[in-house]
Amino acid sequence: MDFSEKVLSLVKEAEAALKERFDEIDRISFENTKKIMNLFKEHRVGDAVFNSTSGYGYNDRGREVLDEVWADVMGAEAAFVRHSIVNGTQALTIGLFGLLRPGDILFSIAGKPYDTLDEVIGNSGNPGDGSLRDFGVEYRQADLLSDGSFDLEKIKQVLTDEGDRIKVVFIQRSKGYLNRRTLSVADIGEVISFVRGIKSDCYIVVDNCYGEFTEDREPCAVGADMIIGSLIKNPGGGMAESGGYIAGTARAVELASYRLTSVGCGLEVGATLGQNKSLYKGLFYAPHTTAQAIKTAHLAAYMFGERGLGFEVEPKWDEPRYDIIQSVITRSADALCAICRGIQAGSPIDSFVTPEPWDMPGYTDKVIMAAGAFTQGSSIELSADGPLRDPYTAYLQGGLTYESGKIGIMSAVQETMSLLEK
Repeated sequence: MDFSEKVLSLVKEAEAALKERFDEIDRISFENTKKIMNLFKEHRVGDAVFNSTSGYGYNDRGREVLDEVWADVMGAEAAFVRHSIVNGTQALTIGLFGLLRPGDILFSIAGKPYDTLDEVIGNSGNPGDGSLRDFGVEYRQADLLSDGSFDLEKIKQVLTDEGDRIKVVFIQRSKGYLNRRTLSVADIGEVISFVRGIKSDCYIVVDNCYGEFTEDREPCAVGADMIIGSLIKNPGGGMAESGGYIAGTARAVELASYRLTSVGCGLEVGATLGQNKSLYKGLFYAPHTTAQAIKTAHLAAYMFGERGLGFEVEPKWDEPRYDIIQSVITRSADALCAICRGIQAGSPIDSFVTPEPWDMPGYTDKVIMAAGAFTQGSSIELSADGPLRDPYTAYLQGGLTYESGKIGIMSAVQETMSLLEK
């Protein structure tokens, strides 16, 4: 790939400015890797746990040990991780349907959840399709304040007014398709303490997608009853080709397991079909791979932000970050599409194709997605996407290696520069 002198100069400037940030990212990666290796030793992870099972999957020791390791990594009482979970949305659906019953209220306190949950909740879609609303579960929402903090007054009001009907308080850690900051584990811990001071008998559920291993602890460590995520994002380390996880209190995980399989069977069944090794290996790689993606995001923030192309970005290049997502607010459909074209052209797979906006299942607006990935839909591999709606924000995430992520960002910057210079 040939890059202009302008792009080469900008990336050199960015890397010099980001050295201290990169050092801190490496420190967190080391601490998380050390924790995982210690847990592999403690749980006696050996070659035998890679063995495969079929059919019912009874007595799958590899599956059982992986669940135990995963619980300890996440700071939880219990956990399950399964290759058969198709995406983060399904993992969230399993968790929510496991905890909620007819007449209950689901209360989202960090604003609107990710678009693909709209039909799961019943805020869109067809009545009778099987949403939570169809099963008599109601929904309430408290938006974040303009500075990205929790609206404690509104949260207190809803918790007080609705009383015992609120069963689940839902927190989305990452920004999703919203232009707001991502929540840190400390942010989540503070609001959990606030909620517990008003209502102690609800489940607090955190959508942890994109946030795993960006810090040295996860939301279970600050009181979350359940955290949920996808293996083709951070915790699969680029090795898992499908799957998701749920971790939390023993009772919450048990209830979710009944939706994963059936009441009475729970986690006692589930053939691993030869997938155990990739899940163990993915967890081993996860802190390092996440660090590569975070470095790529910092680079994108610098090059697209005020020191580069001048777009509004969140977070800024010199701010701490708590997920792998970098948003670039372009305020132009053409610029959004240019970024995606550049990312696609700078990808290892399908670099020769051109992404176009389309009506993607689960979304209410046309979406453009660039994803030249080894694993379809893998967000830990460099990708860029965004809905074609104002303010036309590009959401970049991933990078299996910093080197490949750097090439992808340089390609996207060069493509966008060409558009701006016309």
